[in-house]
Amino acid sequence: MRRSKLRQSPLDNPGFLRTASVTRSRVDDLDKYPYDIPAIRNLGVLKFDPYVTFLVGENGSGKSTLIEAIAVAAGFNAEGGSKNFNFATRSTESPLAEALSISRGPQRETDGFFLRAESFYNVATNLEELAREQGGSYRAYGGKSLHAQSHGESFIALVGNRFYGHGLYILDEPEAALSPSRQLLLLGLIDRLARHNTSQFVIATHSPILLAYPHSTIYGLDDTGIAPIAYEETEHYKVTLDFLTNRAAYLRHLTDESL
Repeated sequence: MRRSKLRQSPLDNPGFLRTASVTRSRVDDLDKYPYDIPAIRNLGVLKFDPYVTFLVGENGSGKSTLIEAIAVAAGFNAEGGSKNFNFATRSTESPLAEALSISRGPQRETDGFFLRAESFYNVATNLEELAREQGGSYRAYGGKSLHAQSHGESFIALVGNRFYGHGLYILDEPEAALSPSRQLLLLGLIDRLARHNTSQFVIATHSPILLAYPHSTIYGLDDTGIAPIAYEETEHYKVTLDFLTNRAAYLRHLTDESL
């Protein structure tokens, strides 16, 4: 894995989260899940970018496990939502959060949200129940229930309306609900919040569009561990570029059209 240099934190945005590391004394057995995942087992000190930190890797590399632990250690509900959410439909989180130590910068965020694709339906349902019980509105979520919008529309409505700024936002595979054009829109929203509203993002993603964001640090997770990696060295960039450049050759091979 080719490493890239970490950018220095700008003085005007030092970031809310500085580092994350595993306190080994809190781990009962390093041979059990999730410590049998190389990126988790070999995690040293993960330094967060003051703007955007990306976690990228193959399925099963530990991205979602790590980002969930970061979110829980930072005070969020394991299934997502703001720090005020405490619902649980099914307890599936790993014990990593209990062993993860987070160091913070001098400033504290005034807003925050943990957005994960796999449990977004449960978050939307909880929001709907809270609005009904408390007589609230959906103004902060685009003016209507997230269930009344398409998956992609609700994601964008949430980020565009509910993410107020000066916040810590943790996103797990947000591209799952988004078309390429909506991913570009999300990229613009992230930039507005990160660079102009003093916010910090930690994002696990497979999207080469999101990964292209320049004011970021990318960490690659693989079977050797976890390390900073340049955008052009990520498999997501290389495979996507190679496919678009050599589409006919890929299709001949994958569909056996040559036989």
